Amino acid sequence: MGSVGRVVELNTGTKIPLVGLGTAAMNQNPEEIKTAVATALEVGYRHFDTASLYRSECALGDALKDAFLKGLAAREEVFVTTKLWSEDWDDSVSALRTSLKNLQLDYVDLYLIHWPVRLRKGASFPIPKEEDFLPLDLESVWQAMEQCVHLGLTKAIGVSNFSSKKIGDLLSHAKIPPAVNQKKLRDYCSKVNIHVSAWSPLGGAPNAQGSNGVMDNPVIKEIAEKHGKTTAQVTLRWGLEQGISVLPKSYNKGRITQNFQVFDWSLTAEDHSKISRLEQKKANLGLEMTNSTTSPYKSVEELWDGEI
Repeated sequence: MGSVGRVVELNTGTKIPLVGLGTAAMNQNPEEIKTAVATALEVGYRHFDTASLYRSECALGDALKDAFLKGLAAREEVFVTTKLWSEDWDDSVSALRTSLKNLQLDYVDLYLIHWPVRLRKGASFPIPKEEDFLPLDLESVWQAMEQCVHLGLTKAIGVSNFSSKKIGDLLSHAKIPPAVNQKKLRDYCSKVNIHVSAWSPLGGAPNAQGSNGVMDNPVIKEIAEKHGKTTAQVTLRWGLEQGISVLPKSYNKGRITQNFQVFDWSLTAEDHSKISRLEQKKANLGLEMTNSTTSPYKSVEELWDGEI
């Protein structure tokens, strides 16, 4: 259904590559991450997604430093995203400076609020305890995110796991609007000029909420067979043709390569019609961010403002 470029311009003027490498995993191996990033750079990836929570920033930083020294890529050619974890809301600037030290970079291209939840330092993980939750103050934390832009620590700021209602509330007071929402609210975000980036677009692990529902879907398998592509390639291409960027995570050399081979072919209108009829659901609902006593959200319905 038409050609798709390799980058798209954000509302800041910064260009984001449409295919990136995710680095979230349940059991991180730094050497495995470094090898995967080196492979991705050789293949053509110029977008890398990390977060302080993932514990992959240091390995990604090592891999990028090595690539820059070898001349495989220049810093200005690479787009790096990291995220503010819920324990660090009280000092977003310091948290980003720590991430930059881990990444061995002077700035990141995109800094996201990971979840609309504020936790105390040292909160239990992966399931916070009742005493770990602190009152929300989205306006203050966004002001701190804006300060990160003013200080030159990031080129753009955005959110992750936010409902359209929460984004709307944020826009009512933001001086710098979010450039990206790393969750699938495409229709709403397009109306307010916010780019959507799909985290874990293939639906599987790295987390306990992961599912193989996408990769095992018979409709997508049928479309893949027709085009001579993998189910992952069809899924990623569908995302690109929806106007979103995609962040598949793989440390397998073959799959890293295959996941980038999505630019020189397209899906048909019939393919889109079939995929659009498939049931859609969120893989990671954030149940651990809710409780009936101390969390600002008593249920996942409240967390997502009914958008589940």
